[in-house]
Amino acid sequence: MKGSIHLGAIGAFALSASFIFAGSVRTEPVRPGVAQGGGNFLPGTESGLATFQTQCVGCHGHPDVPSAPTPDEIRHMTVERIYESMVSGSMEDAAANLSDIQKQRLAEFMGGRPMGSAGNGAASDMPNQCTSNPPITNPDNGWNGWGGGLANTRFQTADKAGLTPDQVPDLRLKWAFGFPHGETANAQPTVVSGRVFVGSDNGYVYSLDAESGCVYWSFETGSIIRNSPAVGPVTGHDGVEYAVFVGDGHGEVYALDMATGRLLWQAESDPHFVARITAAIKYYDGKIFVPVSSSEEFASGSAFYPCCTSRGSVVAYDASTGEQIWKSWVVPGDPEPWVTQENGVTLYRPGGGAVWNSPTIDPIRNAVYFGTGDATTPPSPPTTDGIMAVDIDTGELLWSYQATYDDVFMGGCGGDDRSLACPEENGPDADIGNSPILMTLAGGQRVLLGGTKGGDLFALDPDNNGRELYRVGAAGGPPIGPRGGRGGRGSIVWGGAVDDVRAYYGLGRGGLAGIDAASGATQWIFTAPAPEGGRGGSLGAAPTAISGVVFEGSSTGMLYAVDAETGSLIWQFDTAGDFNTVNGIDAHGGAITSGGAVIANGIVFVGSGYAISSGASGGNVLLAFGTD
Repeated sequence: MKGSIHLGAIGAFALSASFIFAGSVRTEPVRPGVAQGGGNFLPGTESGLATFQTQCVGCHGHPDVPSAPTPDEIRHMTVERIYESMVSGSMEDAAANLSDIQKQRLAEFMGGRPMGSAGNGAASDMPNQCTSNPPITNPDNGWNGWGGGLANTRFQTADKAGLTPDQVPDLRLKWAFGFPHGETANAQPTVVSGRVFVGSDNGYVYSLDAESGCVYWSFETGSIIRNSPAVGPVTGHDGVEYAVFVGDGHGEVYALDMATGRLLWQAESDPHFVARITAAIKYYDGKIFVPVSSSEEFASGSAFYPCCTSRGSVVAYDASTGEQIWKSWVVPGDPEPWVTQENGVTLYRPGGGAVWNSPTIDPIRNAVYFGTGDATTPPSPPTTDGIMAVDIDTGELLWSYQATYDDVFMGGCGGDDRSLACPEENGPDADIGNSPILMTLAGGQRVLLGGTKGGDLFALDPDNNGRELYRVGAAGGPPIGPRGGRGGRGSIVWGGAVDDVRAYYGLGRGGLAGIDAASGATQWIFTAPAPEGGRGGSLGAAPTAISGVVFEGSSTGMLYAVDAETGSLIWQFDTAGDFNTVNGIDAHGGAITSGGAVIANGIVFVGSGYAISSGASGGNVLLAFGTD
């Protein structure tokens, strides 16, 4: 990778007078719409990057200011040290034009976790420690990873679900677990062997007992965890049969002993300071497949940001050793400088193609499928905004399908102070953020399903190089098509679920759609009931299906269960409240807008409080529902 913002990791770095902001050398106020603080400034670590890109990179990473720590060096400082330097330290004058919440979120993004969370979430400090640690049983009996299996169907069979449609109305809260110092419940849990494995934005991974919520162990990664852990067998580690694999907000991959949480190995998926692992790792046949995303486009259109040097990828590792086997880039070609602006900032290309979803494994074709994001620099290659298929053993491209053409997008291009990197036509920002779903239809034909932000559902033939079988509007009506972007009929962002005959997709404001998977015909749409004097919430989270029932979360915090054949409401629970937790942590729920419910052995698990979207409310709680 090229560019001054791309340096290797270092250890602790002492802040000094050289830690300065672009704000200290330019005096114009922060522009409207860019990280202003107040009610529209989102909780969680994500939102601080726009402030850093617009206010800081004029010095940090600029070749003419070699004394200023690079973004990568700052990233390896603690949140508290970064924040304190802006409030009362060497950066106080330089950061005077930032609100306090901007300073906090900037520090949290660069440090990778909420303020005060470092060292303050360990299981050893909790009152609900499990009194014994029984031997690990075969993990095939639960819900492993994002989609519950290799095909990402988000469907739980009757024997594994342990829950029938008749029992769903009797669901009630069994226990609640609070994430210490958590602000947004990012990660969907994995439930196998009677244990729950879940990460948090506080930088910890927890192992809990599925029945009681008692805690077996915790492991501190040091950065936000937004993805579902994956579990699989490993060799070469004495006494260890299975490992838990998880990635964090600094792009680090961890393999942990499933029984004890002991670190087995750690690897860096990508050294870029905006590289993130936001989606679940997938385990298959002794390998793990790691999706790498990027936050670079947040405000990369700032004239002071050296756009763009980050590219999305999927990386394959030996699950037992952590040795990298291959890395498949979405955007081909290493970034190279192409122009230096009058302000001295050099711009680079190509960039983009973040992978925001968990890969899908096809053993029949020996293939890995994954959705891809938009380009940040023109031209947009045919591998962006679509589905890529790569070889399991080599990572070589087998085929690709592009759902939206010519999509080059970056934030920060709306004002007068914009970079030469800003595209002539910005957007439409049509990433395929949902995992492809591999299913077999009643007649034996296999299909690969995916959705667009414009609300289109498309079906591809995995046995014929991804040939398009159909493309429809998931809410009914014609599709927007590959030249369109977003429409007013709803948006598919986080994914879907399938059973034997139907696909189920949350469409945001468009509701939850039940669709015939063979034809693409919409059979029903469920919309959230509106409270008196208001309107129902957005249903954009990934649904989860069992035989006869679909579970869907809402931006208001409601968790719904609807009839799979008719779309009629069966059960609901309001998670947007305060909860007494088994670990004694003050906890509350909020929006359910990304990961969905996980169902295993008669218990429904859901994290509540994902707030990295407009108007959503944060939270820090994992809830478990049962009928006993």
